Amino acid sequence: MKSNILYFFAIFSLLFLFGCLQNNANEKTKISAVANSVKYAKGLELYHYKGYTVMKVTKPWPEATAGFTYILKEKNGVLPDSLKQYSMISVPIQSIVVTSTTHIPALEMLGVENTLIGFPSTNFISSTKTRKRIENGKVREVGVNESLNTEVLIDMKPDAIVTFGINNNNSTIDNLKKSGLNVLINGDWTEQSPLGKAEWIKFFGALYGLDTKANTLFTSIETNYNNALALANKTTISPTVLSGAIYQDQWYVPQGQSWASLFLKDAKANYLWKESKGFGSLSLPFEKVFEKGQNAEFWVAPGDFSSLKQMSDSNIHYAEFASFKNKKVYSYAVNKGAKGGIIYFELASARPDLVLKDLIKIFHPELLPKYSPFFFIKLE
Repeated sequence: MKSNILYFFAIFSLLFLFGCLQNNANEKTKISAVANSVKYAKGLELYHYKGYTVMKVTKPWPEATAGFTYILKEKNGVLPDSLKQYSMISVPIQSIVVTSTTHIPALEMLGVENTLIGFPSTNFISSTKTRKRIENGKVREVGVNESLNTEVLIDMKPDAIVTFGINNNNSTIDNLKKSGLNVLINGDWTEQSPLGKAEWIKFFGALYGLDTKANTLFTSIETNYNNALALANKTTISPTVLSGAIYQDQWYVPQGQSWASLFLKDAKANYLWKESKGFGSLSLPFEKVFEKGQNAEFWVAPGDFSSLKQMSDSNIHYAEFASFKNKKVYSYAVNKGAKGGIIYFELASARPDLVLKDLIKIFHPELLPKYSPFFFIKLE
């Protein structure tokens, strides 16, 4: 009798163990079975499951050796034990603090701008819609990104604080997390692909449970961008282009692999520093730039100048370039918000389709005869 009991116990234990192993296997299969819904962005991954979403920010800043994983849990959602080690945020969120003006367009496009309750240095915001909320006292000042006002944020208790990091040393973020606030690092600024930057609208879509709307918005931008690209590909002309301006005795031009340079490439322009390696800015002495760019047909993005006179008053040598003499200088700095913020800095990353069409209109006006530039204006 005793041997039968032992035999039964042994079989039961094996079945139980097999069941546990099977459950663990199923859990692992479930976690890895869903495809990443992000197409272009290199620093963002989204995996959608029944009741929750796994959001991974894999490149929060340049040279980052590790990323962040956030679990966005819906009401009544059940999380696998393997995910409980990560930061969990209940979604959809109802209130938010963001710290970059580039986040404002995503909120407005998704129709959730009324959930914004805090922002650092609100004068930088250009959007008419959000400025109205600021003026009505519905968006509070919360310090600056590197030194957010912890006391104010704890008092506000937003459902999420979306910020960005330059590196892993930010004591303010650590203190906010220790205070029980949900802090998410957004790495949209590290993206170099025009469509990759724009795709970060899906980051905010996931926080608000508006994934379908975010996907629809992005697909429209993607389609517009690709249609403009196909149009540009019809031309065989590639005019030479100079970019940048002098700052503290050095001329800074976009490097060949940068976001700005990729736009010029897609607009079928011959950017003079397209062969340079790097994703940021290249620092050059004036003489080198003049030697290479004095006869360039166009000059795009000459710093923050909004008129030719401003440029020549700043440095008389600007007037020696052919593009300046021929009045073929185009700037993003003409259109400003009510407080002087440059609209391009806020909106361009969210609407790369408009940036590309602007540039095509500049270099190949015959391809877009009825289009009026949105960001880049010819300087007079």
